[in-house]
Amino acid sequence: MSDVDDKPEGVSEYKPAGKQEENVKHQLSGMYQNWFLDYASYVILERAVPHIIDGFKPVQRRILHSMKRLDDGRYNKVANIVGHTMQFHPHGDASIGDALVQLGQKDLLIDCQGNWGNILTGDGAAAPRYIEARLSKFALEVVFNNKTTEWKLSYDGRNKEPVTLPVKFPLLLAQGVEGIAVGLSSKILPHNFNELCDASISYLKGEEIQLYPDFQTGGSIDVGKYNDGERGGSVKIRAKIDKVDNKTLAIREIPYGKTTSSVIESILRAVEKGKIKVRKVDDNTSAEVEILVHLAPGVSSDKTIDALYAFTDCEVSISPNCCIIDDQKPHFLKISDVLKRSTDSTLQLLRSELEIQKAEIEEALHFSSLEKIFIEERIYKDKQFEEAKNMDAACEHIDERLTPYYPTFIREVTKEDILRLMEIKMGRILKFNSEKADEAIARMKGEIEQIEHHLANIVKYTIKWFTNLKNKYGKDFPRRTELRNFDTIEAAKVVEANEKLYINRKEGFIGTSLKKDEFIDNCSDLDDVIIFYQDGKYVITGVAEKRFVGKNILHISIFKKNDSRTIYNVAYKDGEGGAHYVKRFSVTSMIRDREYDVTQGKKGSRISYFSANPNGEAEIIKVTLKPIPRLRQIFLEKDFAKVPIKGRNSRGNTLTRNEVHKITLKQRGGSTLGGRKVWFDRDVFRLNYDGRGDYLGEFNTSDSILVIDNNGDFYTTNFELSNHYDSSLRIIEKYNSNKVWTAALYDADQKKLPYLKRFVLDATSRKNNYIGENKNSKLICLTEVYYPRFEVIFGGNDSFREPLIIDADEFTPIRSFKAKGKRMTTFKVKAINELEPIRFPEVPKETTPPEDEPEILDPDDGKSDNDIIDEITGQMRLF
Repeated sequence: MSDVDDKPEGVSEYKPAGKQEENVKHQLSGMYQNWFLDYASYVILERAVPHIIDGFKPVQRRILHSMKRLDDGRYNKVANIVGHTMQFHPHGDASIGDALVQLGQKDLLIDCQGNWGNILTGDGAAAPRYIEARLSKFALEVVFNNKTTEWKLSYDGRNKEPVTLPVKFPLLLAQGVEGIAVGLSSKILPHNFNELCDASISYLKGEEIQLYPDFQTGGSIDVGKYNDGERGGSVKIRAKIDKVDNKTLAIREIPYGKTTSSVIESILRAVEKGKIKVRKVDDNTSAEVEILVHLAPGVSSDKTIDALYAFTDCEVSISPNCCIIDDQKPHFLKISDVLKRSTDSTLQLLRSELEIQKAEIEEALHFSSLEKIFIEERIYKDKQFEEAKNMDAACEHIDERLTPYYPTFIREVTKEDILRLMEIKMGRILKFNSEKADEAIARMKGEIEQIEHHLANIVKYTIKWFTNLKNKYGKDFPRRTELRNFDTIEAAKVVEANEKLYINRKEGFIGTSLKKDEFIDNCSDLDDVIIFYQDGKYVITGVAEKRFVGKNILHISIFKKNDSRTIYNVAYKDGEGGAHYVKRFSVTSMIRDREYDVTQGKKGSRISYFSANPNGEAEIIKVTLKPIPRLRQIFLEKDFAKVPIKGRNSRGNTLTRNEVHKITLKQRGGSTLGGRKVWFDRDVFRLNYDGRGDYLGEFNTSDSILVIDNNGDFYTTNFELSNHYDSSLRIIEKYNSNKVWTAALYDADQKKLPYLKRFVLDATSRKNNYIGENKNSKLICLTEVYYPRFEVIFGGNDSFREPLIIDADEFTPIRSFKAKGKRMTTFKVKAINELEPIRFPEVPKETTPPEDEPEILDPDDGKSDNDIIDEITGQMRLF
């Protein structure tokens, strides 16, 4: 008997056991592949990614649909809303409750009552049975319209739910969204309500549009790499940090996606790692964020602000990913594309609503016209109508009587229209008023005409729709996040130098753990160290607890990247028996742990003289040569100021080709680089040395910067790049102690009468106010003109008076900034204007300030030249 005859019952074909196992494996792998694809598609389409039409995930759409069905103008318990939504959403009450709370916290579509949590602190909402919600007026106006909604059956087939809601606003961009699916994710940042309205209007007008994120938590954002929200872009978001005083910082606003708790935790982690020095952190957050950071004694507040941005959650970087569902597929778009699609959808929805409204009015007009003729012509009283055998005969008679009026009707008269006429009650016929009927018909014709006008000009109608929407709700949505350009903060420059670097020259080790050896400098674990050796080699290496770097170390210091003002002055011997050269160079960047050479690399080369000068100082050295026959002069001097600064690989200038006995320092010199040129960049409110922004001048060590704020506060700072300045500053310039300022102001202590004062500003790092201590005093004008003139225009009952011209120099003397000044007038003042000056100060003749006497050293310790020669030749002088 064959194998086929022996096959088990119900099996179409018999196979050996091995082949059966292979078949089962193949079937299982195929099933898993299909199941996984089905699961991935389901998560993408039905759970995690929003739809481009209405901007909702399915759970959000179902929540709003349920709330609309429950809406009666009163608040509903969230627990009731969650339970009602479960008719449409098959994933349990927890996911519905969480999604509802998130929608409510965005403060746009849902009117909340009770404890809904706090997005600032991260506190959760109360239990669903304790909190209530209802749809906002905005949601009722913008999100719903049963007549333009496409419906589908719910998951169990018992109810209908919307495929998408007919949203007439770019809600997806207004609320933002974040979702993680299988194989892809979506992260769309929220944008400002008013700016979305303006952008939609601009798009409808054919203009370019540009949108940037705006967050409920405030802060500031750098959108230089936003890339229109497309994949690959990024934004940096910073907290708002104010200086309460030199020892206290206040964090007033936090980055999007962070809470006060997470920010504080990140600060404490940075403190534990030694990145910043903070005495304590207090959280005073309630309705507004307030995190007070108390600094340790001797810590710079400006440097700490940069460190907070560099090492904590006070600055975060977010990469947007605009992924949406369109036509049952995920797509990656730009933010501008989403807005355009949403605006186009709004236009089509408005068109549909107008067409539906027009059809409804036309239907009402059609029946009103039929009713008017039916009653006025008393068709219902015709003998043939009353004697009609059945309903069909009655309908035929009415249709015959209406036939002469057919040209006046909007559409053909149907049997349904006639049956509806026959349902008119006698009470309505008795109360029928022909004039009112004519008025109603005329009104409906006017409404139809207006709708047709809107349809013919649908773009203008849509623009007006967005304009009205902005006027109605826009005041509740001011921009909270400030658009700024951020400067790049180098962590190594702002990290707290909480370690000490030591060196053991004998054994050739450096490190922070060698506490019994020679101290080098304070440092951090992010710093690099530059090391020069006697043979001319030099390297850059990182700070470590203990590291072998070799012996014969000539110079070691903390390396500052891109520091072009630290100049190294070097004299070296070029190989055995070679000439001596001098060179000046800076080291701005190097590869860590790679060996470089000051010399030309010949065997026997060595450094004869070395100095590191933080501000480009150039000294004079004395060179003593070894005496040889016919050498007349064994002493020579070299001024490094005459040696040009070149690249570190240059050979340098020839010093001498003779044998050198020693090189010593004879005279210290000044900087050859001049003062530091400083600019102020108003985009980032920071100083820079790169020529960006307003030029403030050339600064030497003793110079400072004057800052005057809009509220009258003034203070002076140094010109370090780490300084922070507020956006409220009015004037920033190089401080001049002799500069005279003139201010016209209304003094609140003197019944707000106008006063004029002239003064000089003191150099102080502490804030003072030249307007006065009373915050109600108001500045009219502040000028630096030396001989200013003012015009006082009178108003009220004194408007008949001629304007008063005041020469400030003659009117009031120069006094302290604390002086009240002199009252300008007691009459009613309408305005005070500054006039062009008619006098100017004499320009003083330039005089060259006396130079400081250079410090001349004795490199030979009082020995004469002959004594030195004797030492070199080994001779003894007889006395």
